[in-house]
Amino acid sequence: MTRKLKLKGIIPKVTALAITSALVGQLVASSVYAGDTLPYTGESAKGANQPYQHGYTSAQILNWTPESDIYGELLRAHVPLQPRNDAFAATQAYPELSPDTQLFTMSGDYGNAFFDSTPYTNEFSQYLFNYWQYTDYYSYWHGMASAGVPEELYDPNKEWTERYFEFGILNIPNPAYTNAAHKNGVRSIANIFFSDNDRGPQTYKQMLVQDEDGNFPVAVKLAEMAKYYNYDGYFFNQEEVARGVAPEDIPSYKKFMQYLRDQGLYVQWYDSTINTTGEIQYQNEFNELNSPFVQDTALGRVSDSIFLNYVWNHEMLQDSRDHAISLGLDPLETVFAGVEGGHDRFGRWKQLYDLRNNLDENGQPMNSIATLGADFTHNALDEEMGDGSTNHRAEDEYQWMTFVRDRAWWSGPNQDPTEARRNTSVDLSDVYASGANWDGIAAYLTERSVVNGSNFATNFNTGHGLQYYENGKVSNDTEWSNINIQDIPVTWQWWMDSEGDKLSVDFDYGPTYEKGARYQYDSIGAFNGGSSLVVNGDLNAENFLRLYKTDLSVNAQSTLELTYNKPSKSDKSSLQVGLILEDDPSHVVKVNVPNSGKQTKGWTTASLDLSAYAGQKIAAFGLVFDPNGKTVEDYQMNIGELRIFDGSAAKPDAPTGFHIAKSLTNTDELVVEWDMEDYSKVKQYNLYENESYVGGIYDSTYYIKSLKNRSGELSIRAVGADGRESEPATLSYNLDAAVQDIQVKYNKQGDATVSWKYPKKTKGKEAIELTLRTEYTNEPFTKIVQVKKGKSSAVLTGLPTNGEHYVLNIAIGKQQPVTVTGQLADHQITPYAKEKVTVNDGKYTLALPDLEDWYKIYVYENEVPREFGVTYVTQKFPYIIRGRTKLSEMTFTPASSSSSLKLVIEDYAGNKATTILR
Repeated sequence: MTRKLKLKGIIPKVTALAITSALVGQLVASSVYAGDTLPYTGESAKGANQPYQHGYTSAQILNWTPESDIYGELLRAHVPLQPRNDAFAATQAYPELSPDTQLFTMSGDYGNAFFDSTPYTNEFSQYLFNYWQYTDYYSYWHGMASAGVPEELYDPNKEWTERYFEFGILNIPNPAYTNAAHKNGVRSIANIFFSDNDRGPQTYKQMLVQDEDGNFPVAVKLAEMAKYYNYDGYFFNQEEVARGVAPEDIPSYKKFMQYLRDQGLYVQWYDSTINTTGEIQYQNEFNELNSPFVQDTALGRVSDSIFLNYVWNHEMLQDSRDHAISLGLDPLETVFAGVEGGHDRFGRWKQLYDLRNNLDENGQPMNSIATLGADFTHNALDEEMGDGSTNHRAEDEYQWMTFVRDRAWWSGPNQDPTEARRNTSVDLSDVYASGANWDGIAAYLTERSVVNGSNFATNFNTGHGLQYYENGKVSNDTEWSNINIQDIPVTWQWWMDSEGDKLSVDFDYGPTYEKGARYQYDSIGAFNGGSSLVVNGDLNAENFLRLYKTDLSVNAQSTLELTYNKPSKSDKSSLQVGLILEDDPSHVVKVNVPNSGKQTKGWTTASLDLSAYAGQKIAAFGLVFDPNGKTVEDYQMNIGELRIFDGSAAKPDAPTGFHIAKSLTNTDELVVEWDMEDYSKVKQYNLYENESYVGGIYDSTYYIKSLKNRSGELSIRAVGADGRESEPATLSYNLDAAVQDIQVKYNKQGDATVSWKYPKKTKGKEAIELTLRTEYTNEPFTKIVQVKKGKSSAVLTGLPTNGEHYVLNIAIGKQQPVTVTGQLADHQITPYAKEKVTVNDGKYTLALPDLEDWYKIYVYENEVPREFGVTYVTQKFPYIIRGRTKLSEMTFTPASSSSSLKLVIEDYAGNKATTILR
């Protein structure tokens, strides 16, 4: 998304900065493109069979099926979009602020990984989003290599301009992020992106292909994909600057988006294209040149909204509001003023995005707000520290800086959403930020909530940790990230009311967590999950920490359980739960926690009866810390769990159908499956290995990256709406009981020789069956071979030789089979189709091949290879490179009309095929 200048009433002194992309949108560092998530190494490296996402070209979208998409079944989201509570101004941080203003957040998910975008992994330092309460739409902004691109083509040590591989035009949401978004009532939006540089020869024309009936097959597939993967819509970023959109294609483009919207999907358009000419020109306002991409005179409603480019002022935003109203549109639903998060660094450079310019005469936003790259708080850390070639953003000891910077972006430099405006006196230099020129998002957007009904539970788990705790003890000592199991975030970070000194608040990740000099508490970790809430400091006056905005019903059975740990010495202080009831929101009702001034020996749980408030609604609640008249120095209180329940949520039954789907003994990985219960009854499933926590998800399957033991017991428990776990479903496993050290080798004909070693106790006493099946293909192939007792190898003949993925199961007798995955030999390639070459006035235009695995195209004129320019650099190559050759270079004129021409296409495996043109 690129900044261009077009201002009314002011002449800005700004240099246009092209943030080209899906390679994420920050500045260029010496050897690392800032913001890129480099591949993790060591124990945090991606598992051999770990599911990860990929991008999609238009051809891959057209050919998509659930069965053919690599890792498709393991990359689906299942949490349904949860309803949000009605607005209640009395409990807002800014009661006077209209709740109708929306936020479209376009950002990374766990980062900007090209081949490592997984739903969960064992690395604490991934970026984790924690501010769903201000967000209405979350879209994903980073590049993903298209399906089939070999990882070996990516060298993270080379300059970002040397990425000679293809990125897809479609980036679908990470399923774990979709689950977290839906849990918080946020729509999850996929990203469609066209750019001369970042997408090379890919163009919108390949997406807009129509069938004989005038339908758009790619659009049909996009609707199917959204339903299958359970996301909610598409953001269109059309930025092919050199060519723009041909005027004759504009109606088709609109009909394409209109079809998706008619399928119930949310569609947002980026302010990039002039409606009349198709030229790429950024209006920075909503006007007659771009509004037809939202509402067209002839076609009617085309999309839901527009993301305005960034260089606006008050007059332009005022005109945008007025233009929307003139079209009968609500500007707070239709027009989103763009803010580029990674460019301004909290306003330490020249401030471009002053959201005060979006306020009307009553102090209310005139349009809604869209942000690009709010994850710069994490991915631009090294750059702002002064050395973009480092990778501190991926190091655990620097994550505390990310958390502070995140709060400065969302809650404002004061780290207080009730005082979210800029503040020149705040010192954020320890996290390389500034509060002088930035208002937190909370200054313009009201907080939202999905906490309703009569049951609620939280462990203050942010979705990652350095360890995983159960009931206050370390269950798994491995660091992890899994936003699937992130609790509903605390609504306000941090809203503390006090007449005296305000206590400090943080998330406590345990003894190995580096928390920075600004925090002085004793790190004790979590009760359940990866983190607890910690409050500490000198307690010299009552402090009320507001935690959650809610709409909770109270009845005669309602109970609040609070699990806390007070490591500081005994004193006369008291801890109370502060309830704000809907019928009297100016008053805090305090429910005392008995004996809470005493130092605890670990975690303790208090059960508080709420029946006195039966028939009322809790509009918000928090915690009250009272010194009771005398200053308490070095006070500390950790909150590990908070549950509100009334018995209406049934404890779930033990899961059924629990079994091993893939036992990958060569790499100690497993894939397990079970029957999934409706989300109204079960909120997530927790998986254990020998009673040690493995991970959690709301799904029917889970990938286990590394078993700690070769044998033992797996168990799974369902978690209900009130936080209670079911009894476990269990199954035993023994990797040593199966064949070991499985090897697969191919000969020149593509036949596979499979060899293995017998387990020590078997010694070849039973026959073995090998079953090979191709995966991720619309035409599956199966080969079954029976092996005599005692044999330790077998030859599989007659296999396809096109490099398809396979699953090979090897079973001894009636035992559970073990699995090996891989790719078949690749000895074939289809020649480039001659009909895909267009000749016009002596010029040859090559269309992109339909082949899945093509890599290069050589064009020989009189046996001499022609050279082709690529994006970003001036260097030319004696072949066309998939994803990097410029679109303009796909059209060329031979030196002579009598020249001989031939094309040689090469795939990723090195196979070549020749097509004679003349």
